[in-house]
Amino acid sequence: MSKPELWVIAERRLDHIEPTTQQLITKARDLAGNSFKTVVILLEATADHLEDELTPYGPDEIRVVRDDRFPTATDAEHADALQQLVETYHPNGILFGATITGRSIAPRLQAKLQTGLTADALGLRYDGETLIAVKPSYGDNIMCEITIPERRPQMVTVRPNTFVAEEAAGTAEVTTTTVTFHPVDRLQVTAATPVVNTATTVGDASRVVALGRGAASAAMVNHATQLAEKLGGRIGVSRPLTDQDRFTHDDQIGQSGNTIHPELIINFGISGAVQFLVGMQDAKTIVAVNSDPDAPIFDVADYGYVGDAQTFMTALLAQFN
Repeated sequence: MSKPELWVIAERRLDHIEPTTQQLITKARDLAGNSFKTVVILLEATADHLEDELTPYGPDEIRVVRDDRFPTATDAEHADALQQLVETYHPNGILFGATITGRSIAPRLQAKLQTGLTADALGLRYDGETLIAVKPSYGDNIMCEITIPERRPQMVTVRPNTFVAEEAAGTAEVTTTTVTFHPVDRLQVTAATPVVNTATTVGDASRVVALGRGAASAAMVNHATQLAEKLGGRIGVSRPLTDQDRFTHDDQIGQSGNTIHPELIINFGISGAVQFLVGMQDAKTIVAVNSDPDAPIFDVADYGYVGDAQTFMTALLAQFN
């Protein structure tokens, strides 16, 4: 009888493997022992050989799918390919890095498979064939152990640099398999039309431009005001910005402010403390702009941009001109 498989999803960063992948392979080997088979899933172009960066870390197998569209594929297209692989090979568990990419692909795959997903784990262990993920909760004040007792595969995203990558002796078997690539229509801005704002408070607004400590400058507030007007929405803020004369408690989003349910919220310079997230996490579409790739706001965002908030806002405003 073959061993159950524990997968690590390899992530590409430009022309190399994102280092969290090797860290997860090292941990997967430790988790697997003699009970599981460690398999790395690599989606790459036909001329790539990124498996060469994975073999020194000692997985049992590197399962490669090649298609020239993968390097520029959307997260939805990656999730579709992974779904096909899961339904063919039926792994016991799947590990993703809790990177911007991993945090985007993992929940898409989880929704397709109707299984469980633990996000931002800091520890992993097996109890029999049950994967136990350890993660902080309640504002990082306590550590929780989370299991997925009934559904398979058990999916986890793991924070980068939680584990140390270590090379291992032995030769990984490199195999190839195929999937059917299903292109997904790209979202494009073809025209931007100002919308009339009928909301009287941030709680009433269907579109919200949210500012945090990282977007508190006068220039950012000025541009955010313009953007909110163009969108037909209102500005909302995290608690630190209520100290400014421009804003009051009525503009605040979060546990001690307003709970909002807009169609769209664009968060600038907001890290995503739990007190803020509880006030907006039920928004229909959440966009996050932050210079910190590990900001918790990206855990709940539908779309994320890692970079300068002012640059992003200026480019977005230009779409309306």
